[in-house]
Amino acid sequence: MRKLVVKLLRYTRNLLIIFLVSSILSVITYRFVPVYLTPLMVIRCTQQIFSGKTPTLKHTWVSFDNLSPHLPMAVIASEDNRFATHNGFDVLEIKKAIKENETRKRKRGASTISQQTAKNVFLWPQSSWIRKGFEVYFTFLIEHCWSKERIMEVYLNSIEMGDGIYGAEAAATAKFGTIARKLSRPQCALIAATLPNPIRFNAAKPSNYMLKRQSQILKLMNLVPKFPPVDTHSPKKQKKHQRR
Repeated sequence: MRKLVVKLLRYTRNLLIIFLVSSILSVITYRFVPVYLTPLMVIRCTQQIFSGKTPTLKHTWVSFDNLSPHLPMAVIASEDNRFATHNGFDVLEIKKAIKENETRKRKRGASTISQQTAKNVFLWPQSSWIRKGFEVYFTFLIEHCWSKERIMEVYLNSIEMGDGIYGAEAAATAKFGTIARKLSRPQCALIAATLPNPIRFNAAKPSNYMLKRQSQILKLMNLVPKFPPVDTHSPKKQKKHQRR
């Protein structure tokens, strides 16, 4: 019995070491390498096959410089007002959500863009305490290994933006017949308005609710701090900002 316990402990230890090493290496790798495929993309394609549909996966990675400067502002205004300043977890929103959920029938979450990025890139969509635990771990890792600009870049390239549509470039093409870099301010606000449920809401055919939400997001975009913030000590960033 003692030998069995020792073997189990050794096996558990080895699994933990493998997980820690592989997860840290993958986070470090994705700091530099584009994310071309995520677990969600694989899961959605599998679901399409099992439902008798032809699997659809529209996704094209583009760098942060090739994204409309309005798009980060729109998702920050819509999803995570304090993205630029928090450490991956918005304590104020978490406290507010806990208080509101005491009386709400439909619970609301308080996931940040960093948490959503961790979930999209490394985990699965179904909510559970186990997934939440892994989400906290990966959020901590990316916040310490990636810059905020990189987190936003990965987020806008990997998030689901429609049925079989992932990332800003694919969404811009499918919804507006353009490219991510040329998305207008109203178009970016419409895309952000779909993110709570991109399968149900279609930016190409906005409902009255979506148009109302778009208007709210456009107003909030004037209130949130500019992202990415201009580094006055960096001539390179100054030139990039001037080009925009």
